Amino acid sequence: MSVGFRAKEQVLPARRITLIAPSPPSTDVAVKLGVFPWEFDEQDLSKACLTRREWGQAWVLLSESSETVELSEFADLVHGSRDALHCASTWLCLENGDDLFRFKQGRVNPRLLPEVRSRRLERRRQQLEQTRFQCWMDYFGAKQGTDHQELDQLHHEWIEQLIRFCAGTISLDDLSTELRQSLVMLRLDQSRGDVRERLVSLGQLDPHQLTSMAGTPWTDGFNAELTAEAERLILLSLEDQPGDSERIDLTHQPCVTIDDAETRDIDDALGLERLADDQLRIWIHIADPGRLITAGSPLDLEARRRGSSLYLSRGILPMFPSNLSTEVFSLKASRRNAAWSTWVDLDSTGDVNASGICRSWVNPRYRLTYDDADELIDFAPPEEADLSDLHALLATRRHWRMERGALLMDLPEGRIRCRDGQPTVEITEPSPSREMVAEAMILCGTVAATKGIDNALALPFRSQLPAELPTPAQLESLGDGAVRFAAIKRCLSRGLMGTTPAAHFSLGVPAYTQATSPIRRYGDLLVQRQIAAMLSLDGHDDPLDKESLQTLLQQLETAVREGLAVTREDQRHWQQVWFEHHSSERWPVDFLRWLRPQDRLGLVRIEELALDLAATCPPDSEPGDGLVLSVAGVDSVRDQLHLVADVRGTG
Repeated sequence: MSVGFRAKEQVLPARRITLIAPSPPSTDVAVKLGVFPWEFDEQDLSKACLTRREWGQAWVLLSESSETVELSEFADLVHGSRDALHCASTWLCLENGDDLFRFKQGRVNPRLLPEVRSRRLERRRQQLEQTRFQCWMDYFGAKQGTDHQELDQLHHEWIEQLIRFCAGTISLDDLSTELRQSLVMLRLDQSRGDVRERLVSLGQLDPHQLTSMAGTPWTDGFNAELTAEAERLILLSLEDQPGDSERIDLTHQPCVTIDDAETRDIDDALGLERLADDQLRIWIHIADPGRLITAGSPLDLEARRRGSSLYLSRGILPMFPSNLSTEVFSLKASRRNAAWSTWVDLDSTGDVNASGICRSWVNPRYRLTYDDADELIDFAPPEEADLSDLHALLATRRHWRMERGALLMDLPEGRIRCRDGQPTVEITEPSPSREMVAEAMILCGTVAATKGIDNALALPFRSQLPAELPTPAQLESLGDGAVRFAAIKRCLSRGLMGTTPAAHFSLGVPAYTQATSPIRRYGDLLVQRQIAAMLSLDGHDDPLDKESLQTLLQQLETAVREGLAVTREDQRHWQQVWFEHHSSERWPVDFLRWLRPQDRLGLVRIEELALDLAATCPPDSEPGDGLVLSVAGVDSVRDQLHLVADVRGTG
């Protein structure tokens, strides 16, 4: 009877292995090594393995003869024996994918040299990938910083992917296959917070770095080319520019700037002109960066990419380089400044009787803080009566808007700022000067929108649909202040922006556009350019039509949304850091309204901090209820904050 080969699969600790040996057909296959006919063990198999040199010699021999041999003949060739041990050893090596020989249907033949080289290159590539993956697993699996020098370019690309993943700009499925596999193996695939914590612990992410900023124009500042362009414009600002000859010289007319003490990019000034007939004319002067920033220039395109300046807890990320925004473009006191000036004559009711817009030169007398301006308004010294009279005029205008449905919801507003590395709450209180400046800015935007409508000029109009508000009786029952305002705000729709003018419900004006911060908002710069083109000043093309402007606004909207996401994350993060520093404290709060009643999530206000916050609240809470707020959990690295509001006297 002929002798055949029988196979038996056996699972070993490190690998799956098939053994082959000759045996009589009547012999049962043994279930383990060391039992007839497998009278050898794994150690014997290991000793029987050939060296690379011996395999190479066999390959040369068969290649020269071009022979194809059976397994037993091949075992005899390489081992000098056909016994079970050497047949099994040979079979194992061939089945494991030997680079030199092909084993098919029980026969062995040498591979061609190009194939041998290709297989060895592929095997080397796989070994390098395995080594690289294991290096990554060793690094990212650690819970504290290790040597970054072991990481290669791919690893750094993975880290960038993870930072974007933490920011929410990409999903888990967007990660590369190997990177996603590593997160699964490390059990980090269920939470962005876990990944962020690991990046922070490894020193790959600043614990205060805003993940939403990854991949945005604010990440790397201004490059060398843009910085050089800014320096060029500083020198150019000293020379005459197109349109300068048409500017109206208003440097003789008194005006002042009013800002917070730390503000450096000053983009507006206010003045009062006393006309011959004892009438008062309001002047609102706005910085004119368009004098130097031409459409399509490198700095213009960069400003468009940013959309706006970002005012974050640790400082400002400007739309233009700071040596432009805080120096050349700013309306500096005691200096001639290029500006856009809007003049307005109000009637006795506060309605606009006449108005105009022109390019100008202005020279603010003083730089005032809001506190300085409040004192001048309150005391109204005869030698400095302009500010008090201007406040009275704009109060009339404010009353005019209120009669047309404007909603005035002035409250102290708290904001977390980082000072010397420590979070602190800074509260902005409503004041006469702040109300006056805000009213002047609304008036300026209303005049610009009206001019656009009168001249069929496309502008980025801002509007808001009418809302059905609570009845006066319902509002009266809530009392004045934050609780009442919360009830009103929940009824309001989002503001809209488009090239078709419409009324703005909460401002109480028939049309409106933002036109007072061209240093800080790109949309405001667009308004100035459209008006300049309408007035046909030198150096400007025809104004954009509605379709072209709408296309540009849609592009700008992406940058604005990115900036808003960064600003929100910044404030949320520093609130978390602040509560980490005050986690054992408790604060009295007022319940404002429900956010998600099914989850018992409501909005409460800490009056002493002037902050509105989301918190878990008692299920029967009603607007105006007094509660006590405490911190149930906070982790700024994981982006987690859980506040709980309880009935006073409990919890």
